[in-house]
Amino acid sequence: MDKKIKDLLFKLVLCQGIGNLGMLKIISYYLNHGNSHLTKYEIMQIAQITTYSQTFLNSWNTLTERGETLDSFQKEHRFITILDEEYPSQLKEIYNCPAVLFYEGNLSLLKEKSLAIVGARFASNYGINVVNHFIPDLVAQGYTIVSGLAKGIDSASHLSTIKAKGNTIGIIGTGLDICYPKEMKSLQNKMMDEQLVISEYPNGTQAKKYHFPARNRIIAGLTLGTCVVEARKKSGSLITAQSALDYGREVFAVPGEIFNNYFSGCHSLIQEGAKCTVSADDIINELNYFN
Repeated sequence: MDKKIKDLLFKLVLCQGIGNLGMLKIISYYLNHGNSHLTKYEIMQIAQITTYSQTFLNSWNTLTERGETLDSFQKEHRFITILDEEYPSQLKEIYNCPAVLFYEGNLSLLKEKSLAIVGARFASNYGINVVNHFIPDLVAQGYTIVSGLAKGIDSASHLSTIKAKGNTIGIIGTGLDICYPKEMKSLQNKMMDEQLVISEYPNGTQAKKYHFPARNRIIAGLTLGTCVVEARKKSGSLITAQSALDYGREVFAVPGEIFNNYFSGCHSLIQEGAKCTVSADDIINELNYFN
């Protein structure tokens, strides 16, 4: 890929006022015209920056003044763009797919068939046992397990996959140099060394509330299906499940006690048509049928 467009995209991902959709418009322009030598005003026109035009200009000018410092900061990152061969084709299919992905670890895992497992942060023993019961069979069938490196079901999914000697990908809502929550630091570092952790945010980006629904779209978009284990009706896991439905991917939900509010989200998904899932075979057979 043209180094100039890669440099431009890195600069834009640091810029305030443009956003991911604006960056995708720049990429579309580049693919149609082959021109990466754009002025800041051309970028504003192509990306249709209006409301935040002054914010963008101030940010662009500040980054331009940084010069060598910006180059040095770029070298601290490993990243791919939607223009790179390594970018997963599944993820390209979704609306507002991330223009840039920062990563640490084994990038080839992005090309493996994968399943998302998500659920409650404050998971019960039942939920953890479900994860530990499902994952060895999923790993044996060659599935890479994708989750959000959060407490509860997410971390249990990553750890169970590692224990089963499988592959797992963590998608986070901060820069790769930041761990949120802090309790996940050891696991995140281990996965950066031995598995794969990715983010659409550059180093130094702290956790913000809106980052996590955005992260969830990547979890859903990267995978063939999403399995929800133990979730309330307002759980963020249901955002991931809804994204999976929007992208035409399979959705699985594990039932629990009908009187327990911690499973109300899973039961709602089942009532709305998600696959009622009581074993790994339910997932494997469904994905084999549709793929």
